[in-house]
Amino acid sequence: MLVNMNDVLIPARKQKYAVGLFNAVNMELARGIIAAAEEAQSPVIMGTAEVLFPYGPLEEVSYYLLPMARKAGVPVVIHLDHGLKKETCLKALELGFSSIMYDCSTDSYEENVRKVKEMADIAHSYGATIEGELGHVGDNEGSAEGDSRQEDPSKYYTDPAMAKDFVDRTGIDALAIAVGTAHGAYKLPPKLDFDRIRTIARTVDVPLVLHGGSGLTNEDFSHAIREGISKVNIFTDINIAAVEGEFRQFSSMSKGLTDLIPAAVEAVKQETMKKMRLFGSDGKASAKAGEVCSGDHSDEVRKIARLVAAELKKYQN
Repeated sequence: MLVNMNDVLIPARKQKYAVGLFNAVNMELARGIIAAAEEAQSPVIMGTAEVLFPYGPLEEVSYYLLPMARKAGVPVVIHLDHGLKKETCLKALELGFSSIMYDCSTDSYEENVRKVKEMADIAHSYGATIEGELGHVGDNEGSAEGDSRQEDPSKYYTDPAMAKDFVDRTGIDALAIAVGTAHGAYKLPPKLDFDRIRTIARTVDVPLVLHGGSGLTNEDFSHAIREGISKVNIFTDINIAAVEGEFRQFSSMSKGLTDLIPAAVEAVKQETMKKMRLFGSDGKASAKAGEVCSGDHSDEVRKIARLVAAELKKYQN
């Protein structure tokens, strides 16, 4: 069932577990993620990020992500991660994504507030949820998710007092925070600022998001979730798992793509299930989430949303 972030993250925040976002730039990744969620009976967030469009353009991934979410027997959020441009976020909403992230974290604070507030109003008119980022989560060398490497990441950590102001002024549904992680594979183990996570979680009233999760230890994840993280973003681990699964299956040049696809799907499924169990979301696919189903864009709801969005644009212009 297609839902939005509030349907899965508000229960997670209350019950002290986390829901994973797993990016799916092709069918193998998406099939593995959905299979894992259904077997683990876990809510899941699935989507893509703007920097991943070269591997799976936004409109093309929507052709399989949205129908798979609607057919799934568990709550599935279809989320645009790290939307960098206003036009990208609007396109995702029009396509039917039930959630977006508008990442203006490299802008000035006031510009970040202004742009995210504007997008939050639009997203909510579609019945979708929105995530913002305060501070900035950089990238490890060679990351598929970007190239914003930082000399001293601690300079970009999220300030708890600013976090409250940011949430209050923008109306976002979830807040991504910078506390010591980075996208991509780590050369050295990251050091998370757990005290900062705890302080921010007590300061704001929306779920907190941990980006750059791949490469953390199991204890890092568990500790971060105990301190207040409700959503964890994962891509590198399942991306690598898919390739390793195909390598194990490949034995000669006589093999075809159809020999490798099932191995990739199964490897992604197993890696995703590991994360779901670690995050504590397994067994949490409550039927109550389906009753709300506020991200499920029926044709009628989407027609109304377009009209509201069109009216908003008149005032913005």
